[in-house]
Amino acid sequence: MWQANWREQLPALFAQEWDLVIVGGGITGAGILLEAARRGLRALLVEQRDFAWGTSSRSSKLVHGGLRYLKEGKLLLTRDSVQERQNLQQEAPGLVDPQSFAFADYAGRKPGRWLFAAGLALYDLMAGQSARHYYPQDEFLMLTPHIPAEGLQGGMCYHDAKTDDARLVLRVLQEAMAAGGMAVNYMAATGLLYAGENRDGTAQVNGVTLCDGLNQASHRVNAKVVINATGAWADGLRREQGQKAKLRPLRGSHLILPAWRLPVAQAVSLMHPADGRPVFIFPWEGVTLVGTTDVDHGDDLQIEASITPNEVDYLLDVLNFQFPQLGIVRDDVIATYAGVRPVIDTGKSDPSKEGRDHAVWLENGLLTVTGGKLTTFRLIALDALKHAARQLPGWHDALRPQSIFGGSPALPLDRRLNAQQRRRLQGRYGARAQALLACAEDGELDNIDGTETLWVELRWTARTEAVMRLEDLLLRRTRLGLQLRKGGADILPRIRAICQPELGWSNDRWMDEQAAYLDLWRRHYQLPQQHSDAALAV
Repeated sequence: MWQANWREQLPALFAQEWDLVIVGGGITGAGILLEAARRGLRALLVEQRDFAWGTSSRSSKLVHGGLRYLKEGKLLLTRDSVQERQNLQQEAPGLVDPQSFAFADYAGRKPGRWLFAAGLALYDLMAGQSARHYYPQDEFLMLTPHIPAEGLQGGMCYHDAKTDDARLVLRVLQEAMAAGGMAVNYMAATGLLYAGENRDGTAQVNGVTLCDGLNQASHRVNAKVVINATGAWADGLRREQGQKAKLRPLRGSHLILPAWRLPVAQAVSLMHPADGRPVFIFPWEGVTLVGTTDVDHGDDLQIEASITPNEVDYLLDVLNFQFPQLGIVRDDVIATYAGVRPVIDTGKSDPSKEGRDHAVWLENGLLTVTGGKLTTFRLIALDALKHAARQLPGWHDALRPQSIFGGSPALPLDRRLNAQQRRRLQGRYGARAQALLACAEDGELDNIDGTETLWVELRWTARTEAVMRLEDLLLRRTRLGLQLRKGGADILPRIRAICQPELGWSNDRWMDEQAAYLDLWRRHYQLPQQHSDAALAV
């Protein structure tokens, strides 16, 4: 996707005239780039850190309709989410895959069998399927071993989906660039450019100033429309115009445990005993993921989000509530991660009750789109383009939904790969999966122990996917920093042997990157220091 030495061409690229400049390299910005490029617009995306660095690599990895939105009466949001979930599963198997969820029915626990069954019936109706099933106690215990049998009446199983969120962003960017779009990471939008006036006398945005995060070079880019798709960071550009902040950043934190220590074939969905919030425990990429919390995030958004000791205890409490026989403790945790959600602030005292709908604001030529769900990124992108069309004279498009991913030839049978590996590579890399296989050297089609990642994925991503930092490679292009203890430190020598030549880094550069990555991992991805005995408040 990104050719060797591609950043040397940036000054000439930025000097061109653009229809759209999209600020923000998460799933929302990537979706807008794709929908704009395939409709003939000259579209450029810039991201201040790495692609998917923010919320879009730190989600709960679920592509779901949002059952809890039914309880809130948000039928249209649920319907759209369920239908987009179905589309993604059909178009990108191996990247977006079905996941069965199990919800235990204990006597006296909410929401209760019949209320939950009614919600699932509507959920399935929206998806055009009938995937739910109620199991009596003995059968449900076979599906979900290690949960308490006392008081268990049975349980319901239903279907949603899961993904690797960062790889979903990269796949969308791949499609966007194939359609003529361009995406640049480590390029911060530091200000807005103005020209002309609106009817009320205010200046009209017509571009951005940029600062290269790698060499500090400054650039100016002109565009007919500037789209602020920076998620939880969206108020930053808006404040430059004197606009009032509208977002309430909420942090969601997660624990990752070895699959053998917390074995779940079904995802387990339950309400936390302390506050009734939904928590999920499910198998993901060879490990078991537990999340999420939902708390106000008051820290500086330019500093990487981290789980707090209180949140660790909150999630361990729910594990020991649901799986008391396993005796899960802090030392069982491989890694943690935390993300900040872009939620529109309506002043509710309970952050979990804030809505998850997206919003679009056009303010003096700056189009801001924020909020929303990972699942509905295509619909959000089309809505943003409907608003942008007002500033694109001569451009008309019905903006009807199209296939998200273009068709790509199926990988041919290869005795070195099993069916699951072939499906996984096809889903993540699309039309480039065959080229990825062709670059594999001896032993590189083996899985990295403890993960579903193949060694060759490291070589391919280092060669073609705009890796600028070691953290890009290990936390987003692959997820080894989440799946392996100590962030994968034990296998760094082999990673270096594969990737250093592909990246063209000197020995000194590699050692600097390795030290920076391991320091980042210790500060933000391992368990935090144990808190004092102060009362918990999550």
